[in-house]
Amino acid sequence: MESLQAKKPSLEEVFQRLTESDGGNEISPVKEAVVPAIFDNPGSSSPDPPSPFSLKSEVLTALSFLQRDFRLQISYRFGFLLQIAGILLSLPSFYFLSLLVDQRVIPQLQAYGGDYFAFVLVGIAFMGYQNVALNSFARTIRSGQMMGTLEAMLMTPNRFPAILLSSSLWSFVLTSFEVSLYLLLGITLFGLRLDRVSLAGAFLTQLLTILAFSGIGILSASFIVVFKQETPINFLFASISGLLAGVLYPVEVLPGWLQSLSNLLPLTYSLRAMRKAVLLGDSLIGISTDLLVLGLFACLLLPLGFSVLHYAVRCAKVHGSLTQF
Repeated sequence: MESLQAKKPSLEEVFQRLTESDGGNEISPVKEAVVPAIFDNPGSSSPDPPSPFSLKSEVLTALSFLQRDFRLQISYRFGFLLQIAGILLSLPSFYFLSLLVDQRVIPQLQAYGGDYFAFVLVGIAFMGYQNVALNSFARTIRSGQMMGTLEAMLMTPNRFPAILLSSSLWSFVLTSFEVSLYLLLGITLFGLRLDRVSLAGAFLTQLLTILAFSGIGILSASFIVVFKQETPINFLFASISGLLAGVLYPVEVLPGWLQSLSNLLPLTYSLRAMRKAVLLGDSLIGISTDLLVLGLFACLLLPLGFSVLHYAVRCAKVHGSLTQF
């Protein structure tokens, strides 16, 4: 009578049994499906290919983020009231300063209508778009790393650029509200006159400004993905723009060599075009040069920002540091 004895298989035998099919050496369907998907793109930690572009999906994503951020905003009503209070406190300062400046005839100011209060109000209000573009994308990346949601966002069917833009959409909507509030309070409380506004010129200038500065903001977000720390790009760029782009005074009062440097900044063209459209009522033809330069900035900086961000995320995946901060 023969006896049976259990024998524990070795790892080599288990591996051979799992990878063989019908006694042959064919690769199993599981291995055939997974291995090529991983090694065809060695820089990616996920075998899932990017989902195809869908306009409906992107719009729904943007609306979802807007709804979420709006609910967060109204849940902190005190912070919203403080923002309005800041606007109310800053307007009188610029108005009383304009009373002093308007006592003199400044040739450089005449090109923008001669009213210093209107000049500086447009500069301060629309500089907010630069600040939002420089900070909102980096803040989204940092928040995702600290809360551990960045990798989860990358695993969703939506493309990461669409998620990044949607998460910052509310900041631009809020800034547009603040700009409108600046102008409305200036009209009702301090007699600001805006009776020659070119709506088409103002809208197109605002759109190109957001696109151009978004490219810089996405470059800043890429810095955080790779180096895990706040980037100096935002502070440096905002400081230089505040000095040279003509926020508080016309660019024409600067020395010649500083005026040449100011021509390298998108905000210079944005404020000049916006002031001509809002204060002088210039048509699209009248501000076409500034719009063309803003468009060139947008076409250069936005694709560059997304390319650098894609490379930064890929490097972070390879090193396993995507969620670290």
